[in-house]
Amino acid sequence: MELGNISQPLYGPGPEAPGSSTPGLVGMVHGFLRLVQPNALPIELIADFTQPQSEEAIGEQVRELLLYELGFLVCMAIGLLFIILVPLVGWCFCCCRCCGNCGGRMYQKQGRRMGCRRRALWASVLLVSALLLAGDVCAFISNTRFSQAVSSTFPNVNNTLDNVRTYLASIPQQINFIIDSSDVPLGHANRSVQDIGPNLGGMIASGIRSSTDGALGSLQSLLQGMETLAAAFGSVASTHSHLEELQSNYSQRLAGLRDSLNQTLRHCGHPCNNVSLDGLAFSSNFSMIPGVEQQLEALGDVSGSNISADLEKVNSTLDKTPAKVQEQSRDVVTKTQDQLGLIGQKIRSLKEQLPLLDVEESVGAFVGNAVSVLEEYREPIITLDRLRWRVCAVLCCIVLLVVLCNVVGLLLGPLGLKESVLPTQRSSLSNAGGNFFMAGVGFSFIFSWLLMLLVLIAFVLGGNIYVLVCESWHSQQLFQLLDTPGLIPGFNLSELLGQEGSTANFSEMYRQCQQDAALWQTLHLDQSVSLDELLNISQYTGEISKAFEKMNITLSPISLLTQRQRDLLLNASRAGQPPDFTPTLEQLNQNVTQGSLPDLAAELEKLADKAGVEVKEELKADARKLRELDKEMQMSFSGPLQSLKENIHSVQSGAVQLEAQTKAALDKASETQEFLERETANIIKNETWAFLEELLGFFETYISWAKSRLTGDVARCKPIAQTLDNVEAITCDYILDSLNAFWFSLGWCTFFLLPSIILAVKLAKFYRRMDIADVYRNEELEMPPTFNFYKIPRPSTRH
Repeated sequence: MELGNISQPLYGPGPEAPGSSTPGLVGMVHGFLRLVQPNALPIELIADFTQPQSEEAIGEQVRELLLYELGFLVCMAIGLLFIILVPLVGWCFCCCRCCGNCGGRMYQKQGRRMGCRRRALWASVLLVSALLLAGDVCAFISNTRFSQAVSSTFPNVNNTLDNVRTYLASIPQQINFIIDSSDVPLGHANRSVQDIGPNLGGMIASGIRSSTDGALGSLQSLLQGMETLAAAFGSVASTHSHLEELQSNYSQRLAGLRDSLNQTLRHCGHPCNNVSLDGLAFSSNFSMIPGVEQQLEALGDVSGSNISADLEKVNSTLDKTPAKVQEQSRDVVTKTQDQLGLIGQKIRSLKEQLPLLDVEESVGAFVGNAVSVLEEYREPIITLDRLRWRVCAVLCCIVLLVVLCNVVGLLLGPLGLKESVLPTQRSSLSNAGGNFFMAGVGFSFIFSWLLMLLVLIAFVLGGNIYVLVCESWHSQQLFQLLDTPGLIPGFNLSELLGQEGSTANFSEMYRQCQQDAALWQTLHLDQSVSLDELLNISQYTGEISKAFEKMNITLSPISLLTQRQRDLLLNASRAGQPPDFTPTLEQLNQNVTQGSLPDLAAELEKLADKAGVEVKEELKADARKLRELDKEMQMSFSGPLQSLKENIHSVQSGAVQLEAQTKAALDKASETQEFLERETANIIKNETWAFLEELLGFFETYISWAKSRLTGDVARCKPIAQTLDNVEAITCDYILDSLNAFWFSLGWCTFFLLPSIILAVKLAKFYRRMDIADVYRNEELEMPPTFNFYKIPRPSTRH
């Protein structure tokens, strides 16, 4: 009985990653976050927050939470100081310069290493600008990747939820497959009951035949041997009669030929006196062959007793067994078919009692609500993300503006600077380069606090969420937190799964679902629902068994042999022994005549050559008659004689084992008859129970198969684990990694604005046109020849 396998549904592809990727940057962000927050998730602390506590306990928990968040708090403090101090320092710096201090006085002291200092500052600004540009490019890429992640979140989540819906839809389909498969055993059982005659009757007939076939075969072989022996005896008798008739006929002809030869020999006279005619007589007397009438009579009695026909009646009785069983089991068939219908109803009612459908309904409603919420907030979120992207792009452009100011200053300053020119006489191109440096410094002071504010907000949100959710997801600590009852208000995993009153373990469920376990095992439904009780059909199978117990099958009595037939066979085996054919065989081995007729004919022909003319022709004629008679007798007697010898040998060999064979066959028939009289009822009973076991075995096989499929194949929950993994990938790998990479890149740029400000201010003085010149007399220095007569540097004011 083939029940088939449960087919698993086909699912759609996993989430599609955003187009751009910065794995190195993401690795740096993860390393920084682990450095900031090296502590494991405080599961007990978070769980305690959900419980009512005293003020002292709450204070202690707050201290523990602050200690846990110490790394983030330190970073927040640094960020807040940056936000406050940088604009303040910038304002003070501006006021200071307006008052002619802090480098605001347009005077540059000249020295021997001015060129080295300028080149070192130029290289430092170039390096810082390159770092700013690299961070800004990463920020642009991360900003775009974040928008791509947000945009792709909805189709990715929809595809993931479609897979969940496909999974949930497969549960009732698989259950229906198991229930519909009950038609297979029901169909087998119904056909077996409808054909109970050929099935059960054939089993009973086979059981009886296994004991009767040996005896029937022995008896039929015995009868066939007796028929063969009777035919051989009949051939002996007929051949005997034929030989007597031939002997009688040829005896007269031999006597007539002898008289004719005597007359011829007397005419011949003295030359023929020595010819002897004694050989013209039969050497055997066929009338002395023993008769076989007694044997034929005994064997004929067996043939006339119709034993073969009676044996065929046994086979005929067994052949009619299926029809008798079909007729005598009508009530049982009706009752059994009624119980089969009830079994089918019982199995079909299983669908409403399986808790898997409650899980499908509960989770399906949750998925439906999730889809509706996503669709409701889809457009507002995408709109807000567009606005966010523009704001972040503007801030990135501010950093890029600072970089451009630095790059333009780095290009224009060296191009316009002539080392032989006094600082007060620097070119406009060089002065413009210095002004671009100062413009970059101004932009840095104006917008750096805004950049740090955005970095701080994104860092606090993205970093904390990644550490609390993603890191704890990877370490499985998040599942332990979700296993804490009452942690999330209004969320109960057991109620979500339709398993009120049970305790669902999220960690264990996720682990088993990753191994593609069935939902029955994952939810431990066997603790709340017993499949043995749901699939208990013993009530109906018990009724079927009772109906079969009451069934009474009776067969026509089987008799192999009557006593008269037994006596006939025994008598035939004894009376069928052949008489003593030894003398007969000895006679049959002799010539037919006492003398050789051809030899006598040859002797007459020799005498004819010596005799006179008158007797010569008579001798030749008699010789010719002898040869013709010998040839005719050989043709007439050779066949019957050979047949008689063969038949005698046949009856002798056939009768040797006849008596022993008859005794063995009769003993076997007696044993079989006793066995049938004693065991026929048991054979019927045993075969009936074997048929019943086969009938009920269909349902035992089906129930065992249904249990194994329900607990091992229905609703394999790897798609659920894959769904959670997809959600984790969308949330952590796509959205949070992009967000964290953005604030890390922008924070990188913001912090490098500080050295950029310092270095740009210092480098700008080497390119801007000074109001006051500082002159230094040194031939090795780059001073004009006009001032070589000065021995020491002297300041002077030139307008």
